[in-house]
Parts: sequence; C-alpha cells; structure tokens
Amino acid sequence: MSREKQVSYQITNTYSVLNRFTEKTKNVWLVCHGIGYLSRYFIRHFNHLDADANYIIAPQAQSKYYLKSDYRHVGASWLTRENLEAEIDNVLNYLDEVFMEENLAKVPNLIVLGYSQGVSVATRYLAQRKINCAQLILHSGKVPAELTAKDFAFLKDTKVTYLYGTQDEYLKKGIIEVEETRLKSLFPYNFELQTYDGGHEFNTDIIEKLS
Repeated sequence: MSREKQVSYQITNTYSVLNRFTEKTKNVWLVCHGIGYLSRYFIRHFNHLDADANYIIAPQAQSKYYLKSDYRHVGASWLTRENLEAEIDNVLNYLDEVFMEENLAKVPNLIVLGYSQGVSVATRYLAQRKINCAQLILHSGKVPAELTAKDFAFLKDTKVTYLYGTQDEYLKKGIIEVEETRLKSLFPYNFELQTYDGGHEFNTDIIEKLS
C-alpha cells in the first residue's frame, strides 16, 4: 500500500516591482495576482498610476504551468485543495520574505490588493500575520471560508473595498449575494462595495480612483 511522506526544503522565488520607492512615494501596494498570471504581467495593470506617488510590489505564485497545449505561455496558481494547509504555510512564509525584503512594516500608506484567486491569498496573509494596512481592495474573488470577523477585527481603521463586474461568470447572482452579506459581517467598519459593467477582468479605472 502506498503512503505519502513529507520533507521540508528551501526554495527561491521571484517577485516584481513597478516604479521606485522614494521620498515622493505616497502609496505602497502589495498586489496578489489571480490564477494564470505571472507577476511581471499582472503588474502592468498598475502602469497608469502616478509613478512618483505609487510603488507597486507583486508577489509571484510559486506553482507555474503552461497555459495551453502549445507550451508557449506560462501562468501560475497560488493554491489548490491538494495539501492545502502545508501550501498555505508555504505561501505565507514566502510573503513574509517579500514583506521583510521591502521593509513594509515601515511604509507610509500600505494598500493590499487581491485579484481573483489573489483575494484568498491577501486575506489569509493579513488575517494570519495581523498585517495592518490603510486600504484592503478585494477584486473579483472570495474570502476563504475559514476566516471570520474575529480574524479581521484589528482592521477597524482600514478602508475595505470589494469590487466586481456585474457580468462576472465566476460570481453569479446567488454567489455574489451570499458573498456580499458575508463581507459586510467580516468587515463591519469602512466597507464599500463597487461594481462595474463587465466580466471577470481587472478594472483599472476604479483602481485609479482608489489610489
């Protein structure tokens, strides 16, 4: 009979940055991409923001794969249901290293954003590490079921925005109604809901307004 065993080992992973952190920087963004992205492509969604005022950091999901059968384009995924608890630990440990490397504990105005699958990554990281931020932007994704209002109680001074497209094929009416109700209970302070006419796509216009 087969059985699984486990080992621990050290790995190396990349992350992407946009612009430079200077005395003119007003906002520092930690942005978690959705499934199928590489961070260097996802970060292009922030090219329209003022380069002097905004410094963007995009971590890279570690599980990479070919997107199509022609084996040309590579994407990545943060997590699957397989060995989930251990994989969550791996992701959080990686984000700890990015956090320390960029000295995010001392930045003036930290904005954390998760898009699609990145919502689960961003919220788990904030909840488990108790990372304070000025803004939390949840874009077209779902907060993991295991997280509760108690996990986010420390964010009472954080502006929380949830945005999604009204034609999003992954957030059908019944799903989004349940999610909206849950989000209002998870984030009873400073919560705002924004929608736009579109599908499961990144909305740069709203992001610019939030910046």
